[in-house]
Amino acid sequence: MIPIRSEVPTRTFPFTTLALITLNAGLFLRASLLPADARETFILNLALIPHELTQVAPFEPNLLLYNAATLFTSMFVHAGLLHLGGNMLYLWIFGGCIEDIVGHGRFLALYLLCGIAGAAVQIAADPGSEIPVVGASGAIAGILAAYMVMFPTARIVTLVFLLVFVRLVPIPALLVVGIWLLIQLINAGQLVPGGVAWFAHLGGFAAGLILIVTFRRRRIRGSLY
Repeated sequence: MIPIRSEVPTRTFPFTTLALITLNAGLFLRASLLPADARETFILNLALIPHELTQVAPFEPNLLLYNAATLFTSMFVHAGLLHLGGNMLYLWIFGGCIEDIVGHGRFLALYLLCGIAGAAVQIAADPGSEIPVVGASGAIAGILAAYMVMFPTARIVTLVFLLVFVRLVPIPALLVVGIWLLIQLINAGQLVPGGVAWFAHLGGFAAGLILIVTFRRRRIRGSLY
């Protein structure tokens, strides 16, 4: 299943969501234009490496500050075009609706806090890992959780693949997000390899569930949502 759009109407333009997408895409383009060695260095300098933060940095204050900054910077770099495209698609579909609810500035705060929470959980799950962690998945997971809380019965137009048939089907958000969450839980529980930060997704999702209660600016009224 691939979500295509949300059927929830919004009252404001998603300036912050668009700015985040532009920043992520811009950094990816910047990295893509570099030679291979320079591109790898560029990404590694911004990536979060749990081992560097938990094992090395505590003994060097300057290094600790630098590595702490990667809790933020790692949210804005991606490992490849598919990684970037998937994250930005989810951010565009779900972010605008949440931004409409909480406001532009508070949406940015919510996004960043969920991303940091995701990174923190990933570090706690594997503090000695030397695998670089990059991507906006933790932050976007928090936005998914917020959307599920605020619009559980809203329909998400989803591209569904059934063998040789492909159809656009409106599916309740609770089901779409629930399936996504189940996949994260299964993979995290089995410690599936492959470089995906499953615990960052779960940490960001948990943060979104908690924070949206205090971040929302107005309640949604109406029989549909």
